[in-house]
Parts: sequence; structure tokens; C-alpha cells
Amino acid sequence: MTTASMKEINLRIKSITGTKQITKAMELVAISKLTKAMDRITKCRPYYTELYSQISGISELGLPEESVYCQDREVKKSCIIAIAGDRGLAGGYNSNLFKYFESEAEGKQICVLPMGKKAIEHFSRRGYEILSESYQSVEDVDVGDCFELSRMLTQLYSDGAFDELYVVYTTFVSMLSQTPASLKLLPLDVTSPKGEPSDIGYTLIEPSPAAVFDSIVPSGLAGLIWGAVCESRASELAARRIAMENATSNAEEIISDLRLKYNKARKSSITQQITEIVSGAQAE
Repeated sequence: MTTASMKEINLRIKSITGTKQITKAMELVAISKLTKAMDRITKCRPYYTELYSQISGISELGLPEESVYCQDREVKKSCIIAIAGDRGLAGGYNSNLFKYFESEAEGKQICVLPMGKKAIEHFSRRGYEILSESYQSVEDVDVGDCFELSRMLTQLYSDGAFDELYVVYTTFVSMLSQTPASLKLLPLDVTSPKGEPSDIGYTLIEPSPAAVFDSIVPSGLAGLIWGAVCESRASELAARRIAMENATSNAEEIISDLRLKYNKARKSSITQQITEIVSGAQAE
């Protein structure tokens, strides 16, 4: 009985040790990729921040009333870009984003443009209207894809396919904190922040401010989408690193507990063998 118990414990130790090696490897991979993702955030944030600032500056010339991208209209249908993960094993990263999405979409008629394998699977199962399934992997999305996506969405918005556009993603707050968030892309709210005067009024804009504004909006939205992609990618990797670190730590605790049980069973087995030997010797 004790021997069988020792064998079972030993097999479990080997199994959990193998799992621990996998989770540790995944943690190291996530750390390596996270360094690059954080560097990408640092580089892209100034770009889309300044670009959106320029759009706001041009709008000071009184263009929002003329542009289709700034005109408020009755919202009959909304479009939401949902950026989730490419795979699981990232704690509550995907589930938290989907819960936030449901709260944002409640009571609205919507169509979805999912990014990431988990997002496509989630919205397909629930029967949402999906604009495109081209973005199967967030990791493979680049700046060019964001510009292509922005041109498609701004054209659909101009044609009246939907009346407002949002992006739902996860912001990278810190290594230990990632928060789901949404950003309204269309119609644009281009009111300049108070206390930040712009010198755009002294800039010569050709061929005309209206033409430049309408041509720069898709580029501005592409920058915002790219920023959301970078934030989401870094958040997914950080969540996976934490999840794998916790899994590795839990595996170590289980292995330690099993080894203690194994040693107790081994001690009991040795004591039983000694008792049987002594009893046999006394019987002789």
C-alpha cells in the first residue's frame, strides 16, 4: 500500500515538474517579448499624440462643421474595434476585455471588427456582425495594417454604414496593472484643451484647410489604432508573464508538499520493513 502510494507521489512530482518547466519557459518568453513591446509603446505614443494634436489644431479654423468626420448624427449603429489576445494562459486578460466590451455595447446595435484569435472566436460564437476576420494575430498587425484598416473604416463611416466608431483595448498601466478601456474615434471631438494655445492659425495650409483635414483624419485614426494595438500587445504579455510566474510559484509549492509526503511515506515504509525484520528475527 505504501509502495504504491510512493510511486503515485513520485509520478505526480515528475508531472508537475514538467509543467513547471513549461510555465517557466513561457514566463521567460513573455519577459523577452514584453521588453520589445514596451519599447514600441515608448516610440509610438509621441507620434499619435502629436498627430491628433495637429488635427485638433486645424479644427480651430472652424472646419469641424464642414467635415463629415466631425458632424454629430443620430446613432443607429455603432462599430467597435475589439483588440483581445492571440492565445490564452494570460490570467483574466481576455475575459476582462470581453466583460468591458459587453458593458460598452449594451443596448446598442453594433458591428465588430475583432483583432486577435480569441476575439474572433468569442464574437463568432455569440453571433455578432463581424466586418472582417483578417486580423487573426495581434502580434502580426503592423502600422501598414492600421492605415489600411483606418481607410476602410473611414470610408464605411462616410458612406453611412455606421454612425460612431470606438476601439476597445487594454491599456498598459504598469507591469502589474492592465486596464480595459475604450476610445471614441468617430465622430471626432477635436476641441482643443484649455490652456494649450495653438499656433496653427499662423500656418499656411495648402491646398486648403478642409482638404488637409479630411485627408489627415484617416492617418490620425490609424495612429490611434496602432497605439491601441501596441498597448494591448504589451498588456497581454505582461498579464501572461504574471500568470506564468504565479503558475510556476504554485507548482513549486505543490512539488515541495508532495516531496514532504513522499519522504513521510518512505520513512513509514522503512519503519515497517525494520519492524518486520525484527519480528522475524525474534520469532526464530
